[in-house]
This record gives sequence, C-alpha cells and structure tokens, in this order.
Amino acid sequence: MQLWINVAAALSLGLLLRLWFINHAARVDGDTLIYGDIARNWFERGIYGFGLNGGVPHPTLIRLPGYPLFLGLCFSIFGWQNYTAVMLVQTLIDLLTCLLITGLAARLFSRRPALIALWLSALCPFTAGYVAAPLSETLTLFCIALAFYALHRWSAASRGLNLWLLPLTFALAYALLLRPEQGLLAAAILPAMLWIALRHPAPTAITEYRSTPLRSAALLPILLVLLGTLLPLAPWTLRNWHTFHIFQALAPRYATDPGEDIPLGFQRWYRTWAIDFASTENVYWNYDGSPIEISDLPTRAFDSNDQYARTAALLEDYDSTVNATPALDARFHTLASERIHADPLRYYLTLPIARVLDMALRPRTELLPIDLEWWRWHSHPGQTLFSLAYAALNLCYLTAGLYGLYLWHRRRWTTLAGTQSPLALAMAATIGLRALLLLTLDNSEPRYTLEFFPILILFIAAIFFRNPLLSADPPSSAYPS
Repeated sequence: MQLWINVAAALSLGLLLRLWFINHAARVDGDTLIYGDIARNWFERGIYGFGLNGGVPHPTLIRLPGYPLFLGLCFSIFGWQNYTAVMLVQTLIDLLTCLLITGLAARLFSRRPALIALWLSALCPFTAGYVAAPLSETLTLFCIALAFYALHRWSAASRGLNLWLLPLTFALAYALLLRPEQGLLAAAILPAMLWIALRHPAPTAITEYRSTPLRSAALLPILLVLLGTLLPLAPWTLRNWHTFHIFQALAPRYATDPGEDIPLGFQRWYRTWAIDFASTENVYWNYDGSPIEISDLPTRAFDSNDQYARTAALLEDYDSTVNATPALDARFHTLASERIHADPLRYYLTLPIARVLDMALRPRTELLPIDLEWWRWHSHPGQTLFSLAYAALNLCYLTAGLYGLYLWHRRRWTTLAGTQSPLALAMAATIGLRALLLLTLDNSEPRYTLEFFPILILFIAAIFFRNPLLSADPPSSAYPS
C-alpha cells in the first residue's frame, strides 16, 4: 500500500507541475505554428505543406511527418488549432514516460532506486515544461524511454523473436520520424542488440546458433528492427522524390525547401563567435527578416577595430532591407574566412565545445518569461536568482547522472537481472553520440540536450542500488535468462 501511495503522490505532483506550465508558461509560436500549419493542410487538403493566406498551400519537406501526424490526429479529435488539448495529451504521454523510466529502473535495480527515478522524472521541471510547448520534444523523450525499456524486456525474455520487438521498433521508427538526429538512438541500440544476440543467444535455439559460425539466426531480430525502423521513411522519401525530384530521406540540415537560398556565408561567420542561446535568438533567428544590432554581438565577434567597423557596416547594410542577398552573404563569408584563418582552433574546437557546454549547463528558462540576459542582477534580481537556482538544479541532474554512470561501470554494470553492459553502454552511447552531433551545429539551444534526461535519471537511480543477490565482482558470463 505504501508503494502505491508513493507512486500516486509522485504522479499527482507531476501532473500538477505540468498543468502549472500549461496555465502559466504555454508557448504557441515559432515552430509550433509551422507544425500546426503543416498538420492542417495535410489532414484537410491532403497537401503536406504551408498555407498561402488561405490559398492553395505549397508543399514542403523542412519538417519530418512524425509530429504533424500527432498534431493532425489531436486536431481531428479535439478541434483544429486546439493546442491546449495537445498539451494535455502531451502531459499524459510525459507521465507515461516517467512510468517507463521507473519500470526500467525497477527491473534493473530495485524498488528504492525505482521510486527515486519516479520522483526525479515526475518533478523534473526541464522535461515537464515542454508539455506546454507543442513541439516534438515530449514525444521524443517518450520514444527514448520506451526504446530502452523494450530493449531490456526483449533481452530478458528470450533475445529472439518476441513481442518486445514491436514496441522497440515503434520507438526507434517514430523517433526518427519526429527528428532526423534520432537516428542516433537506433545507432546506439542496434549494436547493443547485436552484442546481446551474438554473445548471449536465445536459450531456445542454442544448438542451432552453435551450428553456424556467424549465428545468422541470432541476427534476425536485429535485421527486423532495422527494417522496421527504416521502412516508415520510404513513403516520405518517395513523396519527396515525386514532389521535388530529389532524394531526401530525412529533413534537410538547414530546414530549407529545394530552390531556397541557404545563407552559408552568414552561418559560417556566425560560427566564428557564437556560443550562447541569447545570440541564437537575437542574431541567428533574426537573419533574413528582422534587424540585427551590432550591440547584440559580443566582443569576441571582432578581432580588431577594423573588423568591428566592417562588421558594423555590413549589419547596417543588411538592416536597411532586412533581406539576405548573395552579395551580403559573400561579405559575411569573407569576414568568416578572415577570422577562421586568424584562429582555426577557435573555430573548429573551442567554440563548438563551448556551444555544447552552453546547451548542457545553461539555465533551462527558454520557455519561461525570463530575460535572455538573466545574469544582469541590477535589471531583474528575482529572475537572476531563479535562473541560478534552475542552473544549479540542472547541474545536479548532470553531475549525479555522470556519477551514477561511473558507479554502475565500477560495479561491472551489475543489476538485479545480472550484468547489463550492452544496455548501459547503449545509454551512454546515446548521450555521447548526441554530444558529438551537437558539436556540428551553428545555433546553441538548450532543448537539444533535453534528450539526455531520461538516461541521466536512470544513471542517478544506479547510485542508490545495492544488489544483495550478486557479489561485488560477478562473472562476466552472467546475464538475464
């Protein structure tokens, strides 16, 4: 009874937290409206594209169909543009994510670590806040939690063809339809499945596996999951070929439709100095449509007084029309080349690492009515204190998660079920691969590291695990049967 009271209390408080965000910090703008426009045109007119002031919409491929599909289904049930209903559905999905994390922690560790994982996930304000923003993040977190839960259940059941392959395949496929970089989730999980299948074949067919050097039968579940993950992309790829006559299996890197100009010179120049989210919002997102003030640039954007003057003149010319042109882009490219030549280490190593650290450590207040320059104490001391507290809480999750990963590794990846090296390494690889990908991005956004949290919470749960059933140094062959 006490267990269920604990679970009910955590979920109830988690529900209240998410409802608070919906009532006080809902965000329906930017990408949300893009997704919503695509969803409505797709479901009402059969055209996957943007509306043209009530006219015939033009097709697009800048967003994958996973989230517009979710929005279209919600709108069909609850009414078009009913974003409040979407947020409430996302609330339920996010609480289900918490239960998946808890269930996995219970199976890997024990009741106490599982309850800690439940409270940490239910009351995490960083993930909870995104239910109030109709974006793909909440569904992506659900797919990550479902994928690792299903992976563990598959490996614990028979490691052959069992029903847990279905939710695992769904999680990997739908995650990829939500965001193109979620292919990294499959890139981490499929090798773990291969490791499990080859080193620990299904007990029902051990003799069959031993009869073939490559254990080809053991590869069948992995091949089926791989096929099921990629197959949903086929209609999207064929549609893009038919509509635009290009091969585009995912969304394009720069979120542009075929024929649209890409300001590569500006983006290259931006990467020579940008680190923080404030620059993303004040400069990166403003280009080609809104003015950019020289005062919004930090001092590291200039290597000399002459460079400052030329940059100011360039921005002044841009502000006169707020339109990106090839001539302006060429001037940005020249500035970028000059700065990269002066300090290539800064461009290729220092700044990319700084951007990733900013995405991981910055106070996650981007959805709250908090000033971008939250650190200016004299302008808004209350916001500064709140942001510092948010940053401290975020740091606690990160450091505790890394410490839990260290302890789990030190205990030879021991869990109640035996050793779980493939699962744990797949979790760590998901974070590592994503961090490497983020090194290549131009713009720093804290939401790009939100996907770390389901895994970090599981790592934190490992801190509180003591397995009385196994020795401190279990044999390497131990594995769940």
